[in-house]
Amino acid sequence: MSEPVPLSGRRRVTPEQIVDAAAALFAREGYHAVGTRHIADELGIRGASLYHHYASKEEILAAICRRVTLEPVEETLPLLDDAGTPGTRLAALCRAHLEHLVRRRVEFLVGLQELAALTPEHRAEVESHRRHYQRRVRDTVTAGVRSGEFTVEDPALAALALLDALNGTARWLDPAGSRSPDVVADVYVRMLVDGLLGRRN
Repeated sequence: MSEPVPLSGRRRVTPEQIVDAAAALFAREGYHAVGTRHIADELGIRGASLYHHYASKEEILAAICRRVTLEPVEETLPLLDDAGTPGTRLAALCRAHLEHLVRRRVEFLVGLQELAALTPEHRAEVESHRRHYQRRVRDTVTAGVRSGEFTVEDPALAALALLDALNGTARWLDPAGSRSPDVVADVYVRMLVDGLLGRRN
């Protein structure tokens, strides 16, 4: 994690705080309606001070998108390497995936809405993380089909459907709502791993 840079006589911010503030603003007002000065005002720092950490507003957007594409690769995918059957590993991944979406809901929705605003290089980076994640999930579903644990006919399509269903919860799942993330995770594991993939008990 980067050290805070003193940006004024009294105020110090980290790159993570800049990303947090920018994500909230982009979600509320839209990427194109928010300028770097707006982000700086939200943090209580000088506009030029942002450039100690990020060269442009687009670089801040890229950092937001990395949070929701690289973090799952680094933190969630290792669950697919644990001991156990493909079904138990995918169930663990589903729970961790939902937990990450709850934690990074604002960033996920911003990345979904504003992906086109990234430079081609940053967009390619984000898409590479997503494809890698999808490929690992697909390969685990395929392993479950080969072992006889899953009965689904098209592992690649099933993997995409599973991830699409999980990601869709970001639009409506409220941690303070009537359904807790843990309850939703239980339902989704049964619905996706047992139902969609046809796991044999």
